[in-house]
Amino acid sequence: MHEAYCAAKNAIRYTQYDYMTIQFNCPNCDALIAFDSRHSGKRAKCINCGQRFIIPSKDNEKPQKVELKLEEKAEPLPGFYRATLFESRRLFVNPKNTTGLLFVIAAVCFKFFVGHVDYSFTLGQLRVQSPFGLAVTLAVWGCLFWYYVEVIYSTAFNVDELPDIYMGGLFGFIWNIAKSLSMFVFALIVVELPCITLLVISRKLGFDSPILTRILVDVGLFAFPMAILTFAVGKDFDMVLRPSYLLRPIIKAFSPYVLVVALFILTWELQLKTLAYGDLIRKSTFVIGLHLSLNLGVQALALVAMRSMGLFYRHYSCYFPW
Repeated sequence: MHEAYCAAKNAIRYTQYDYMTIQFNCPNCDALIAFDSRHSGKRAKCINCGQRFIIPSKDNEKPQKVELKLEEKAEPLPGFYRATLFESRRLFVNPKNTTGLLFVIAAVCFKFFVGHVDYSFTLGQLRVQSPFGLAVTLAVWGCLFWYYVEVIYSTAFNVDELPDIYMGGLFGFIWNIAKSLSMFVFALIVVELPCITLLVISRKLGFDSPILTRILVDVGLFAFPMAILTFAVGKDFDMVLRPSYLLRPIIKAFSPYVLVVALFILTWELQLKTLAYGDLIRKSTFVIGLHLSLNLGVQALALVAMRSMGLFYRHYSCYFPW
């Protein structure tokens, strides 16, 4: 009964509405697995037993096992810091990444110039709400979050180029936006909820300190990249609710993870300080261009931060319990 449940859950876990689904059995434990056809030929890992394999190109085809050497199973791969700090620049000079970079640039520009637009109007005694800019902003963030996940996943499995852009038509576009937004919000709630609970308790006891609030928020943000990485590679909301899944890799590879967190928090803080066109309408063209450049620069840093998460899994996957 449990095996049937795990098989069904694996099948649902990887199914999306916008691609043909390839179903096959794990070459080691025979668990049923499903992936989108666009992942054919990529490396993956069975969540049930940990076996690595090459995703086949058609249903029921036996996947090729990826056998790791004994030392590779026990030891992390070297070169994480170099790959993160120096080789990430290739994202922006490789011609094969042009489509991905143009996608990010277009999304940022669209949000920057349209995010303030509001078509709400009054009809008699009725106020008709039409926050077009808000809808655009949410859609753009959904697209960016979706792309972040794709970057993490492809990097985790030894792809050093930005992933292709294909969201599967209108319904696939809507589904990916909704799923990506909900995934990031859920991850943020999971990592911040214990800290928020402690904050509420401390205030009930009469201890209210801005410093304590900041510390607790940052503690939650420290675990956030690992939660996103778990989502992106594990493809399962339930995995984020298991503390061992989040904490074991952090403890085992603490120093490299600090670098991942530093890139993420730097991106987070800079993003909070960016202004959009709606805040700069009366400013000069130079100032508007400067802020647009800042928005684009933050997204470039975000791509590096997401790549660092994928590299963390690639180099330290031996520490992951899944």
